[in-house]
Amino acid sequence: MAFMSHDPTLNAGDIARLAGVGRAAVSNWRRRHDDFPPPVGGTAHQPLFSLPQVEAWLRRYGKSYQVSLGDRAWQRLKAAGDLRLGAAVAQAGAHLTTGESNLEPELAALVSEFADRHGALTAYEFLVERYLEAHSRQLSVTRDDIAELMVRLVDIAPANSPPPAAGHPEILDPACGVGTLLLGAGSARVLGQELSEASAGIAAARLRLRGAEAAIVTGDAMRYDGFAGQKADAVVCDPPFNERAWGYEELVGDPRWEYGLPPRGEPELAWVQHCLTHVKPGGLVAILMPPAAASRKAGRRIRANLLRAGALRAVVALPGSDLWLLRRPAAGERPPSDVLILDAAADLAVVEPAWRAYLEDGSGQSVRIIDLLADEVDMTPARHQRRDDLGRAFTETRERFLAAAALPPDLKVLDQPLDQPVTTVGDLIKEGLVTVVQAPPRMAVGDGDVPVLTVDDVANGTPASGLASLFKGLVTVRPGDVVASYSSVRVMAEGGYALGPHLTLYRVDARRLDPDFLAGFLRAAGSRASTGSSRFDVRRTRLPRLSLKEQRAYGEAFRRLAVLEDALRETSALGQTLIRLGLDGLTDGHLHPQS
Repeated sequence: MAFMSHDPTLNAGDIARLAGVGRAAVSNWRRRHDDFPPPVGGTAHQPLFSLPQVEAWLRRYGKSYQVSLGDRAWQRLKAAGDLRLGAAVAQAGAHLTTGESNLEPELAALVSEFADRHGALTAYEFLVERYLEAHSRQLSVTRDDIAELMVRLVDIAPANSPPPAAGHPEILDPACGVGTLLLGAGSARVLGQELSEASAGIAAARLRLRGAEAAIVTGDAMRYDGFAGQKADAVVCDPPFNERAWGYEELVGDPRWEYGLPPRGEPELAWVQHCLTHVKPGGLVAILMPPAAASRKAGRRIRANLLRAGALRAVVALPGSDLWLLRRPAAGERPPSDVLILDAAADLAVVEPAWRAYLEDGSGQSVRIIDLLADEVDMTPARHQRRDDLGRAFTETRERFLAAAALPPDLKVLDQPLDQPVTTVGDLIKEGLVTVVQAPPRMAVGDGDVPVLTVDDVANGTPASGLASLFKGLVTVRPGDVVASYSSVRVMAEGGYALGPHLTLYRVDARRLDPDFLAGFLRAAGSRASTGSSRFDVRRTRLPRLSLKEQRAYGEAFRRLAVLEDALRETSALGQTLIRLGLDGLTDGHLHPQS
């Protein structure tokens, strides 16, 4: 069945983004103007409007608007309807990678034009990002930083592991979703299985557009294993949690249950054994698990068997889930005597060094397996915080918490707003005070030796974490540049790395314009326009026309607010850790109230 490009529809947030106004303005237009286009679908609380009708109305009333090529392609895809949207996005990927799809010719031409102008990978990732935003409640997507960590961890060779086979290694994800875990597999051949045909199609297109050698199959991996008998070099997996209808009755005698039949209410232990079945001897598995899986009584026997065999090597607490790291035992191999148990919920950076240390010569954060087997086989990381280190950890965390604190700027309260001459970012660009630069449209971040600033780096204030190959057109960030994503704005203190995808750089003439001053007004405008939208018209951003000295006073206040936001983010994570350590220490005697 072809995916037709009927009149695309918009919700109120889309209209606000289109016209560069807030959602309240759209509500006012609907109340005040009898000829505002009526809804053509949706619900009373979330009405949908025809894009051509809205455009005609905006033109009639002289209201400026701009629909980017990407937004127009996305709105056309949305016309397929919510139930078929995933399939439409998958077909757009098939069109870009194979030239064969069920897209109606007009829609296919629009997608092709978007890809020709911005690069196929950038264009498709834009459409996928919009799809994931629209279905964020229905789709579970692994966090990018956790996905990248998992791939790095299974790439670390354990001591005495078999030498790698000739050719490219293979990495499998048996519940691959839209391919998030497999995107960072580098030169490895990737294998994936996914229950949803639409998600499998999206994953296949994303991987092909990155040049990956990929085999993605559709089906229920538990009941219909698409890679039966096949062994990969490594397996990564973020399986569905708490899925009770996983096939318990049909799979009672399945040969995958080497460590015990998973209880009906422990589907994640079925996924663990499925992953181990598909990894070569000596190969590693990284799988996300619900925290309760480390301690639930029903899974005690299987956890014990995994430990005795030397298959389960680490349990790491992450934000919202646990990460289990396993190794397929090689024939005749002696099982280890301990297992790594680590709480990294507040800092993912500690995981990789601890895992390397454990694989090489043991780790101070490991627990003796014999002690676990003598107890409840409870591997909850918080329970195994080293008691002798608890006091030191509390003291260090407290010091970091206090050091991270920041004060807001001291701002004067005025009875009436200042009446100041204003300008816009568009005018500053025309006057040469600001130069706008974006990353090359065909830029792909993954492998290479050039450090790249990513969207997450800008949001979190972290150093450039991406990598890309050196090619013509890379934009080098300089100190003092203002870099913005859809939701974050930051003045860069350092430079020397490349500007990544989905980022815009504003380079100011520092002799006439303060970068912190510009960044503050950009951020405020983006925050006001963010209701129901992830973008705003930057060129319309208004700011006062002030002397450089006055700009710097504003800039210092904006800078201190940015520092305060970073400090709040850090103290929030440290505060949770501090509370947990304080509770543990006070209750087990390692900490005592000051007399």
